[in-house]
Amino acid sequence: MRHATSLVILLLTLLVWTGGVHASDIKARMTARLPVINALKTQGLIGENNQGYLEFRSGQRPHADVIAAENQDRKTVYAAIAARQNASVDLVGQTRAAQIASSEPTGFWVQEPSGAWKKK
Repeated sequence: MRHATSLVILLLTLLVWTGGVHASDIKARMTARLPVINALKTQGLIGENNQGYLEFRSGQRPHADVIAAENQDRKTVYAAIAARQNASVDLVGQTRAAQIASSEPTGFWVQEPSGAWKKK
């Protein structure tokens, strides 16, 4: 859980630095979703893809609304960072994906840049 909390804090810190006006709203939503996201990761049902978003790893899709909302907020954060850094949203997401993959706990799914999935 500490990793997921760190992820939220980092994303929101970056958003604040980029001048995001809704940073506190996004922070509250992302923090509220952490227990569901952590449970789904622990169960192996979702993983972190190589674009910086959550992705289902099986046909089971519990809490799909939570995952969609999380990915939308991440996209908002990435867009704010991209605008500030004059970069693409995709590049920001891919960069964040690499950071997430390197720090995910053992047993969680991550997608490598090549597209292959691995369980850490």
